[in-house]
Order: sequence, then C-alpha cells, then structure tokens
Amino acid sequence: MSKTVAGTLYVVATPIGNLQDISARALQVLEQADLIAAEDTRHSARLLEHFALRTPMVACHDHNERSGSDGLVQRLLDGADLALISDAGTPLVSDPGFHLVRQARAAGVRVVPVPGACAAIAALSAAGLPSDRFAFEGFLPARSGARAARLQALAGETRTLIFYEAPHRVLESVMAMAEAFGAQRQAVLARELTKTFETIKDASLGELAAWIAADSNQQRGECVLLVEGLDDKAGKDVVDAESQRVLMLLAAELPLKKAAALTAQITGARKNLLYQWGLEQGR
Repeated sequence: MSKTVAGTLYVVATPIGNLQDISARALQVLEQADLIAAEDTRHSARLLEHFALRTPMVACHDHNERSGSDGLVQRLLDGADLALISDAGTPLVSDPGFHLVRQARAAGVRVVPVPGACAAIAALSAAGLPSDRFAFEGFLPARSGARAARLQALAGETRTLIFYEAPHRVLESVMAMAEAFGAQRQAVLARELTKTFETIKDASLGELAAWIAADSNQQRGECVLLVEGLDDKAGKDVVDAESQRVLMLLAAELPLKKAAALTAQITGARKNLLYQWGLEQGR
C-alpha cells in the first residue's frame, strides 16, 4: 500500500484594497488548491468571484482557529493542498493563521509563503520615516490605561514604530502617543492604502491629532500609524521602561544611590541618569 503524500499549506497574501495588486502566482495557487481557509468566507467570496475562482472555502478565524486547525492539518496529511488567506494583506500579520501554520509545521507539512501586499510594509515604504530598522506593534490595547502603559514602554524605542488602529480609536491613539512620546515626535497616518481615498499624512503627533480631530473623514477606513523612533542622542538621556521598573523595585528596598548602581549593572543604563530619575520620582 502506497503511503499518502501530505499536501502543502500555502500562506497567500491578498490585496489590501486594489484587487489588481494580487499576484499571478497567488491566483494560480488559489485556483489549484483543494480548499481555501479564509478569515471571513463572505468577504473572500467577493475576491474569488472577481477572479472567477470556484475553489471551496472554509472559515479560519480568531474564534475557531484553535479548534479547527486539527481538522485542517488532517486534510493536509491526507494529501489536500490548502491555501490560507485573511480578509486583506498577509495572513498572520495581525490576522489569524498562526495556530494553523504552527500545527502544520509540527506535523511535518510543507508550508509555503506566497508573498504580496502587507499594509504595514506598504505604509512604511511611502512614509518617509527611517526604514532601515523598524518595529511592528500591531494593534494597541483598546483600554486607555493599558494603551498608555504600552506606549510608555515604547517611549525609548529608537526604531520606527508601526501600529494598526481601528478608525474609531485613531484620534485617541494619536493623542496618547503625543502624551507618551512628546507632541513634537514625527508621525504618519496612512489610511485606506491602495483604495480610492488613500491618504498619507505626515506631521508631528500634536499636529496630526489636531488634523484628525478637525476632519471626521480621517477617522474612517483602515489605518496604519507610523511614529519616528527616539533620536539616538536624545535616547541617551532617557530612562527606558525596563530600567525604570528595575530601579523602582530595588529602590523600594535599598537607598536610591545603591539601587541606581545595581540597576545600572543590570540594564546598562547610566547610573547618574538613573539616580536623577529616581530623585524626580520622589525616591
């Protein structure tokens, strides 16, 4: 009896707006696959209909991915070829698919990327901010307190920061960024990329918040926010979040001078800067 050869899981990027951005290879994979695992089958049905594709689909989203991945992996092991797509852009990048890909690889299934559109990279390519080093942060927490804490932890980051944000939260997120990073930090709002009302606006965080507040149209559609990293020279005079945390823990038990010296040994931050920061906190 011949042993069944496992199928292949293709991770296929789809357009983020303009349907003409899909690649010829992606169309070929979607046409020849035995099954398409889609984040939202109703949404993806429009894409398939546009290109006259008849491949059957099954849902693979945040709410069923963990429970449904076993069945999809079994189909792969039985020899079926699967194409994984999200609603737009590259799967797994702030989209479902991680659990399926991980289980497939653990089962020895071949996983093949079919690259294409990604909103974060598209925005970075046109933003005019430093692009040699960047950090993708995905969506910020929805709750204001958690969001502020996350941004504060990133205040000392020197790489360009990239965020996704829901349109109804974009203004409050930019305002929170201005509070955490300083209103003068340069930023870019990239909205509705590749679509009819594409907007790429660069300004300081303070100016960007005022601009968004004055035009409700800027609080619609798909949003990418990019923020310039802290200047390396300026960063030398800033106590990063981890050093703050360590210093506060040690200062609760030790004199500030000793706590600052130990924190400097642990984190590499400057002892005098740590000591001064501790004094400012009333330690």
